[in-house]
Amino acid sequence: MPEKSFRELRKTVRHLRSPNGCPWDRKQTLETMAKEIISEAEEVKEAVEKCDNENLREELGDVLFNVLAAIEIADEQGLFGAKEVIDEANEKLKRRHPHVFGDDKAKTPEDAKASWDRMKARDKNGGTKK
Repeated sequence: MPEKSFRELRKTVRHLRSPNGCPWDRKQTLETMAKEIISEAEEVKEAVEKCDNENLREELGDVLFNVLAAIEIADEQGLFGAKEVIDEANEKLKRRHPHVFGDDKAKTPEDAKASWDRMKARDKNGGTKK
């Protein structure tokens, strides 16, 4: 991911939430953003189903914006910030792919999915983490 573009988008989101930003964006909460994320994810699904790649690019951008806005709101509330979200996602991906980042083996997509499911179950049953 182009880091400069990502930083610019985060800066835009912060500006939209600032006192000089957009009244609608400032009014949003984690609850309203959750609804927006679901709505935009549905639009991604529709674009994929229609093989509409131009619209898909736009809708993925909308999902990304809404996720970043939710992270910004959580940061404003002192819950967590982007670094924690990104670090946890990276750790989870590595932990749930022991067939890639560890000693397990997965020769088929089904083997890989079974490995993911085992790690997810372990995490949910008090293992390392989510």
